Amino acid sequence: MTYYLIKLAVSAALIVVVAEAAKRSTTLAALFASLPLVSLLAMIWLHIETGDDLKVAELSGSVFWLVLPSLALFLILPPLLRSGWNFWAALGISSAVTVVLYVLQLWLLPRLGVKL
Repeated sequence: MTYYLIKLAVSAALIVVVAEAAKRSTTLAALFASLPLVSLLAMIWLHIETGDDLKVAELSGSVFWLVLPSLALFLILPPLLRSGWNFWAALGISSAVTVVLYVLQLWLLPRLGVKL
């Protein structure tokens, strides 16, 4: 139980650090947020719990392919907000497009011979 509480605390702390950094410097927060910290933590936790390097390799490869559709959110949201869209509407549209791209990516990758 203690191990899971440590995992929870470390993972939550990263989110808090990014949110607090954003109040001082959006560039610094963006740097923290763009680092693959969640992926790194997931790989570390997986390695500690299983010791299975092949599972870590599979996770890493899958993360690569599934990061690509997530980039749409970061391309669509800023222009919508800068053009005066309401935050929630812009976030909803950006998220919806991202979900559609995830579905397309998950459909397309096996057809291209990529196994997740």
